[in-house]
Amino acid sequence: MSEFAEVPAPRRRSRFTAWVLVLRPRHWVKNVLVIVPLAAAHQLGDLALLARVAMAFAAFSMCASGQYVLNDLFDLEADRSHPSKRSRPLASGELTRTAAFAIIAVMWLGAGLIAARLGRAFSGVLAAYVLLMIAYSVRLKHVVLLDALLLAAGYSARIAAGAVAVAILPSTWLIAFSLFLFYSLALIKRFSELTHNRDREGPSAHARGYEAVDLPVVATFGISSGYLAVLVLAMYLTSGSTPGRLYGNPSFIALTAVLLLYWVSYLWLVANRGRMPEDPVLFALRDGRSRVLVVLMGICAWLAV
Repeated sequence: MSEFAEVPAPRRRSRFTAWVLVLRPRHWVKNVLVIVPLAAAHQLGDLALLARVAMAFAAFSMCASGQYVLNDLFDLEADRSHPSKRSRPLASGELTRTAAFAIIAVMWLGAGLIAARLGRAFSGVLAAYVLLMIAYSVRLKHVVLLDALLLAAGYSARIAAGAVAVAILPSTWLIAFSLFLFYSLALIKRFSELTHNRDREGPSAHARGYEAVDLPVVATFGISSGYLAVLVLAMYLTSGSTPGRLYGNPSFIALTAVLLLYWVSYLWLVANRGRMPEDPVLFALRDGRSRVLVVLMGICAWLAV
């Protein structure tokens, strides 16, 4: 075991700061996906539905935070031997296991109470998400490729939850698009983890169930999945009357597809150069080019209406 496992990081943070960090609020931005079905249905002006979406966001954020804490408990020993993760509140000893279980209980209880207000369908999706992520934390995150599929399913569950919260049936086009796109992003995460480990440990490096020799194959799968998401969007434009009924200027959606193609290619290029942090979503929030591309895609979607 590494020497890092024996000497926890110095305690320099307040207890309140440690509690906030263990919840990983910066990851809550991923839960904004619950608004996608409402936006796709062009009903963002309905304040009552927006309030339900806000509740769905809060429920998923609390649920996800509880899951992050649980995952940290399962990864405690591995995090203590990791050069950066050893500074996490649980790995460093700033929070005890008892405190961690208390946080999980509070977060999941709060999420459950909010879910109950949104109805059985939403509660069912949220419960399925929790069970899926528990299975992921306990065992499935070590199963090659299935782990990335489960992460993609977790993102797609947010979209499904947002749909049932406002009683909007998500289209098969939207579900297929999200699965392909988020599978690509999940594989970027695994590719980056493996790349960083290879740089530290050499050709024998591994990350979860992946080995350094798998890097080209992982990249092939991930790039292909990202391009399939673009293809699904392009096929949607030629699917018949739906785009014409929802969009006054569907040609702007075609421009969105071009921008998405560029963004997916750019993310994989950055990852291949070893410059991608382990989470591509958080990278996109900090990266100037990604922010510009996301804003442009949003503008194109708005102009298409």
